[in-house]
Amino acid sequence: MRKLQRKAIGGVFLTAFLSVPAWGASAGRPGTLNYVEGQAFIGTRTLDAKSVGSTELEPGQALNTGVGKAELLLTPGVFFRLGDNSSVKMISPSLIDTEMELVQGRATVEVTDIHGENNLRIMEDGRSTELRKNGLYDFDADHEQVRVFEGEAVVQDGNRELKVKSGHEVDFNDGAALKAKKFDKQTYEDAELYRWTSLRSSYLAEANADVARTYVVGGMGWYGDGWYWDPWFSAYTFIPGDGILYSPFGWGFYSPGFAYAAPFFYGGHYYRHFGYDSHAWGPGGHYGSPRGYSRGTHDAAGPHGGYGSHGGATAPGFAGGGFHGGAGGHGGGRH
Repeated sequence: MRKLQRKAIGGVFLTAFLSVPAWGASAGRPGTLNYVEGQAFIGTRTLDAKSVGSTELEPGQALNTGVGKAELLLTPGVFFRLGDNSSVKMISPSLIDTEMELVQGRATVEVTDIHGENNLRIMEDGRSTELRKNGLYDFDADHEQVRVFEGEAVVQDGNRELKVKSGHEVDFNDGAALKAKKFDKQTYEDAELYRWTSLRSSYLAEANADVARTYVVGGMGWYGDGWYWDPWFSAYTFIPGDGILYSPFGWGFYSPGFAYAAPFFYGGHYYRHFGYDSHAWGPGGHYGSPRGYSRGTHDAAGPHGGYGSHGGATAPGFAGGGFHGGAGGHGGGRH
């Protein structure tokens, strides 16, 4: 059925695509609710699937979870994910000054695309953490900790400032000195919030491959880098302005011009795409060199299985959905 719907892109799919909030009340601004499961509230309002895409966390408002989780959009390419029994407050939803405060519990921030003009900060117990590079960040307000799985952050505590690089964390309970120390990534990769974050990342990459292709095949209006609604996944996904960008888990996010290279998703499996054409994609070619793209073809993979290790499109530095690879690692899918 899904395959038939794709063939009818000029009719059924186009009607569905235009009927969702992508061009309506919400345009995927910072603070937009993108997913919810279990118990989640803004004030006395209970959030559910009907709230997704049309609910925005306004300045001064807090989103609280019980036994539940929630995903919020920040700037295009940045996802904020709140864990169980947690609370986050919106301070500023501006595109150039985006600031959230984790009041209690745990949260992760996945950064797939960040620009020099962005000022992206997470507050925690009066301390500010600025996210400087693409990567994955973990915040624990209950234990007053900040950790950087991948990327780079700058923590400010009063008049003290500390740069925190990949694989390091800051424990504010660890004496008076503000210092970064290494942590065991595997310990946290097995945690529920990390695994849920990884799963959400893979779903949104599938949604990207689904939507980006419609702008090529269906002749949809293209508005550049930003959030775009996918009615099949009932969520916004990120589409880059050009090339291919990778999430910290190795999943590819394709711009429309590169969408033909995306592995298509059908029946629970990714299938091999058309491959890399050096005449079209290489330096000086029609499309130029895609960002983060390695020459070769994708291997078939299992459910939500990203990209194989045999010459496919790999995410440099990442392997198997975690952070185990060096430069030119083993692809984005789990092994």
